[in-house]
Amino acid sequence: MPPAPSARSRPRHQRPTLLLTGAAGVLGQALVEELCDDYDVVCLRHRTPLDDPRVREVTADLNAPGLGLPAAERSSLAAEVDVVVHSAAATNWRAAPADIWRTNLDGTRAMADLAAQADAPLYYLSTAFVANPLAAEERKRFPGAAAYLASKTAAEEAVQSAPTPGIVLRPSVVMGDSTTGRIARSQGLTRALGGIVKGQVPVLPGSTGTRIDMVPQDVVARAVGDLVRAGVTEGVYWLTAGSAAVLQREVVDICLEFAERHGQRPHPPRLIALEAVHRLLLPLLEGPSFPESVRRRLQDYAELLLVFQRELPFASHLGAPHCGTAPTRAAIRSALVRNVECWAAGRGGLRQLRRLQSAQAPTELAS
Repeated sequence: MPPAPSARSRPRHQRPTLLLTGAAGVLGQALVEELCDDYDVVCLRHRTPLDDPRVREVTADLNAPGLGLPAAERSSLAAEVDVVVHSAAATNWRAAPADIWRTNLDGTRAMADLAAQADAPLYYLSTAFVANPLAAEERKRFPGAAAYLASKTAAEEAVQSAPTPGIVLRPSVVMGDSTTGRIARSQGLTRALGGIVKGQVPVLPGSTGTRIDMVPQDVVARAVGDLVRAGVTEGVYWLTAGSAAVLQREVVDICLEFAERHGQRPHPPRLIALEAVHRLLLPLLEGPSFPESVRRRLQDYAELLLVFQRELPFASHLGAPHCGTAPTRAAIRSALVRNVECWAAGRGGLRQLRRLQSAQAPTELAS
């Protein structure tokens, strides 16, 4: 059952009100599905309208003082809110590091202030990859990813030191729905999977034992919903696959097998040790040998996998009391297959694949 309303007067029949940020994002839409049956959901949104009759929308700006809300409107909102779930974040690593910091840290502080004004617990969606600090050379080469991870770490500290109860939730890579494979918007992982299917990824950083921890969006949303409904008001929860995480080579095999079912199997990417990535691959990509579009694509894939890969498994609270269900490796593999199928069905992915196969384009430089 949802937690009891706060000390504010509330009719007995009225449901608690939950304030959600980031509802237009990959995880946000899954959270709306998970929470709207138990709560009156109010979504703070900036530019993208939700057009969902189940929720109420309030236009706000995480980067503006007071969330860009007039003082009276902000006070009125705080007076009705019982729970805050902060899912919004700057996730575009090509953005200026200062902009990433502003959204992820200052925006989280603003939400903590609102939660304190509302006397409501704050559930903060961080990332499991705060546990993967980048080396000095990686921070220099990938300033966007470095700013993302560092700002998320600082935001966790801000939540935990705020006067209102703060709960830190650390999902790993959030992929599409476990049943349909659908995802609200294309993200780095989706593009990387498509690149492997199309034979556009000749090399990958990593080793045969490298894990890519991915969890379907509905699995993460269910765990968040269970924690909120149980009224948990403290702690750090890892919403990860943990020991069930698939290996990077399994991800590659799933992509290659899909391509083979629809034509021909691309040449598999070559795995390159991390030391060689920094010493050989990335300096090569910065030279004049590659067209700009190819260079940027391969750098993006290298950046993603340097951040998201891991040799040792993460901790995981999925399946613990009030924290959803622990996925099996078979379930994650099955969800990944559906994600690849959904990629192919959308935006002409399958047509692109067949066109590339019929033209027998070189796997290194196909576009």
